[in-house]
Amino acid sequence: MTQYLAPDRFQVGKSFTYQNHSPISRKTFDYSSRPLLEPIEVKKQQAKRHFGVHGYFTKQAWNVVAEYIKNFSQPGDVILDPFGGSGVTAIEALMNNRKAISIDINPLAIFLVNSLISPVDFDDLSQAFERVKLAYQEREPQTKEAITKILNTYPYPQGLKLPKGSDVATVEQLFSNKQLAQLGLLKQLIKQELNENIRESLMLMFSGLLTKANLTYHNNNQRPASGQGNASVFQYYRYRIAPQPVEIDIFTYFELRFKKIVAAKKEMTYFINKNTINYAKIVKGTATDLSFIENESVDYIYTDPPYGKKIPYLDLSIMWNAWLDLEVTEKDYQLEAIEGGTIQKSKQEYNQLIAQSIREMYRVLKFERWLSFVFAHKDPEFWHLILDTAESCGFEYVGAVPQKNGQTSFKKRQNPFTVLSGQLIINFRKVRTPKAVMKANLGMDITEIVMQTVEGIIAKNDGATLEQINDELIIKGLELGFLDLLAKEYSDLTPILLDNFDYEEKTELYTIKKDSKFKSKIDVKLRIKYYLISYLRRMERDNKSSSFDDIVFNILPLLKNGTTPENQTILSVLEDIAQRVGDDNWRLKQEGQLSLF
Repeated sequence: MTQYLAPDRFQVGKSFTYQNHSPISRKTFDYSSRPLLEPIEVKKQQAKRHFGVHGYFTKQAWNVVAEYIKNFSQPGDVILDPFGGSGVTAIEALMNNRKAISIDINPLAIFLVNSLISPVDFDDLSQAFERVKLAYQEREPQTKEAITKILNTYPYPQGLKLPKGSDVATVEQLFSNKQLAQLGLLKQLIKQELNENIRESLMLMFSGLLTKANLTYHNNNQRPASGQGNASVFQYYRYRIAPQPVEIDIFTYFELRFKKIVAAKKEMTYFINKNTINYAKIVKGTATDLSFIENESVDYIYTDPPYGKKIPYLDLSIMWNAWLDLEVTEKDYQLEAIEGGTIQKSKQEYNQLIAQSIREMYRVLKFERWLSFVFAHKDPEFWHLILDTAESCGFEYVGAVPQKNGQTSFKKRQNPFTVLSGQLIINFRKVRTPKAVMKANLGMDITEIVMQTVEGIIAKNDGATLEQINDELIIKGLELGFLDLLAKEYSDLTPILLDNFDYEEKTELYTIKKDSKFKSKIDVKLRIKYYLISYLRRMERDNKSSSFDDIVFNILPLLKNGTTPENQTILSVLEDIAQRVGDDNWRLKQEGQLSLF
């Protein structure tokens, strides 16, 4: 019992430390000691396999997911996403030579992933498209009589009720009669194709077309070009009939969908093909029951769960599920992890579903492996639900990383401690003797915690923006349980920052005041790195280089508020960030060479 209650069995979340750079041997990949990633620049539109294929309510940035997969796993490993959505995690796992399991309660999500990754012969797909195109153009309904005839001949969704808050009552009322007839004919022609993968690929194009071929579609003033409008279900999260609906030419946009899907499949075909498709398991199911997955069989989990009342996925997917003949059962609604929705699920029910999903994730994950859990909730209570549930299972909280996703910056928000500028990626490790997260003893003045956190992020990044400081304080406030006090006492950080730090308007960076010491306890190597960079940059501006003795003489006095380092420690950090000039002088590495962590 003593070993579990010892002080080193506890932690207070992410700390600021400095690591010297040295090549990492791929032969000694250590799962248990993987580093947390720094925030990653989002590259949403640079992957054809994700951008332009099909709209969905939320999507993680593909390159962020890919970097997490590569950091926490190795080729051949099994990657799980129990809230799989449009399949970004699964697809990026496959693209990086891993095996993928993607689970979602929404049949639309399962259809989107399966139809996108299904291997096809591109010549056969082109021929099938041309057959459908020719048959459609010969029979396209243009007159009232032709429209009526097709509506009486081919099936289309009828009588399916839309969720509360919709502008109309049933799915068919989202379309004009002409749109119903055109879509009904096109679907019938696609269904005549015999090859399943070809047929499903064409149905993926058809499904993408539904986003624009309905009465909720409207022009976008910011993107006035034809076809760049919005569907209300993605913009307003409800079925809102457009004041001035835009009718598009059905086959023009179906042809555009064909080009997008072909481009996506060609981009993936080297990694996802008939020889590798069996590495993917795309399963309609619930994250609360992963019984088909064996204990300790998964190598890494990356997941972005639904958050509260924001998006009722099953309700909003009704239009697509109806046209695609995908069944949604009462049990599916009961197992969907949301608040509200059609069956008005309570917050407590939602919390129970999320907690059970975390327990299942723990069961299937191998020891010394990682779970990355995307957090995008406004309620600190939910943070504690995640951490408390994870800890009770046996997960060890390692740290949270702020990750941009395109939201408004903090400077434009009235209350900076209510919403992150993006999202947090919470990282847990499954270990046999986990450390517990220790809640803060707020006998310490909150100003001390704020100053310690601000100095830490400034030291880590060699200066920090207001947004970076806010993000770090939110993480610290969540970890230590004082976010409510933070929001109450520091609705505006600017005065305390300007009083205690230097501010550079051009770069928008706060830095330690010139010739000042850190006031709080910061890792000694991190302090050394910060002062070295500051000093060498100042010398660079004066076109000077410095000897090692000069460097030590100038920075050593600034380091004496903590443990005074040996010269050898200073040298080890100096070699990492600077290069020799002549026998004994030093200058900073160039921008491309300099890496802070």
